[in-house]
Amino acid sequence: MTKDIIKKFSDPFITNDGSERAFVDLIELRTLWFNTGSRCNLSCENCYIESTPTNDRLSYIKENEVIPYLQEVKENSWPVELIGLTGGEPFLNPEIMGIIEQVLKRDFEVLVLSNAYNVINRRKSELIALKNNYADKLHLRISLDHFTRQIHEKERGPKTFEKTLQNIREFVELGFNISIAGRHLKEESFEEGLNGYKELLKDNQINLDLNGKLVVFPEMDLNKDVPEITTKCWDILSKSPDQQMCASERMIVKKKEHERPIVMPCTLLAYDEQFDMGHTLKNSKKRVQLNHKFCAQFCVLGGASCSTTK
Repeated sequence: MTKDIIKKFSDPFITNDGSERAFVDLIELRTLWFNTGSRCNLSCENCYIESTPTNDRLSYIKENEVIPYLQEVKENSWPVELIGLTGGEPFLNPEIMGIIEQVLKRDFEVLVLSNAYNVINRRKSELIALKNNYADKLHLRISLDHFTRQIHEKERGPKTFEKTLQNIREFVELGFNISIAGRHLKEESFEEGLNGYKELLKDNQINLDLNGKLVVFPEMDLNKDVPEITTKCWDILSKSPDQQMCASERMIVKKKEHERPIVMPCTLLAYDEQFDMGHTLKNSKKRVQLNHKFCAQFCVLGGASCSTTK
C-alpha cells in the first residue's frame, strides 16, 4: 500500500504524506480522570463523546472499580494533583456520590464536570455535606456553551439556558468552588468571550469572579478536516509534546463490552481501541502516537486542556 492511499490518522507512526507522526511521552502523572459513563440527560450537537440519554457505550463505573486506581496512585506516591470526573453527565451515575467521597477522603482535589441541568439537583444536599466536610477540595465545573441563549441552546437544546444559570447562581451562593466551561467561537476573541460571560453573570446577579474561573475550549466541528501532526510541527507551531494532556494525564473508562475498566491517554479518545493501555496505571506509561484527529484539532492546534480546576 502506497502512502497515496493511506487514510489520514490510520498509521500510528507515519502520516499520510510519509512524515514521522508526532508522539507524546508521559512525563509524570498529575491528573487522573474517570469517565463515569456515557449517558447524559442532554444530547448536544457537537459532543465529542456523543453522549445522549441512550448512549451506554461506556458503562457507569462503580465505586469499587475506582478505588484500586486511587490506591495505586497512593501506593506509588505518584504526584497526582487532581482527580477529574467526567461523562456523559456524572450525576446520572448511581454511585457518583460514593465515588466523589472516595476521592476526597484520600486527600485528592476532585473536579466534577456537569451540565448543571436538573440532574445535579437530586444530589444537592449530599454535595453540600461533602463541601462542608472537605472544604475547598471539591470543584464543580459547569458547562455554559456561550454567553448568549441562542448559541447555548443551539448546542444544548431549548429551555436549558435559564435553568443552567439558575443552578450556577445557587451553587455559587452556597459557597461551592464553581468554574465555567465555555466555547470559543471562531469569530470571537478570548477577551470578547470573557467580557460576554462577565456581563451575563452580572446581569443575572451571579457573584462569580471569572478571572481564572472560565475555561474556554475551541469550537469543535466534528466533521472538519484537520491536518496531521508530524514531529516537525512542534518547532513550526512553537509547541512542545510536554504541553499536551497525555504528557501528564490518563483516563479510566468502563467499556460496555468489557468486564474491567481500562486506562486511556486522555478524556477525548474513549472509544478508539488503538489507545487502550491496559488495566493498570503502571502499565499505561506508554508513548502516545497522535494518530487521532482530536489530538490535532483539540489539543495541539486548539491548545485546550481539560484538567485545570480554574
